Amino acid sequence: MSDINVTSTCEEGYTTESVVGDWDLVVDATDEDGPNPNAVLVADYASCFIPAFRVGADKEGFDDVGTITVESAAELDDGDDLSSISFDIHVESDLGDSVDDVVARAEDICHVHAALREELQADITVTDSADL
Repeated sequence: MSDINVTSTCEEGYTTESVVGDWDLVVDATDEDGPNPNAVLVADYASCFIPAFRVGADKEGFDDVGTITVESAAELDDGDDLSSISFDIHVESDLGDSVDDVVARAEDICHVHAALREELQADITVTDSADL
């Protein structure tokens, strides 16, 4: 039995409706009915990285880092394939000299980070003590 089951259907055009467990997800290659697949991948990556960052911070001794916001940016090549991703992470708490250790732990924990080819893994910048 599979750990994850998704049913995706495209009746016509370029809009795909997927059922992921109890959730519906609409993805549209033309950005008309929903975000395109590349945008969904970047959002999924950031959505996975945030809890991984929180767990990494906890493992580095930070009980509660407060609000975390990730501003993601991605570049496409001439074939509209993702060629780079960057994260500007803003975290409410002051992580001091532990920032690099927290990021390293988050990279080890994030399943999307592990699934992407190395050259497409996010270039990460962290601003701690951010006024969020």
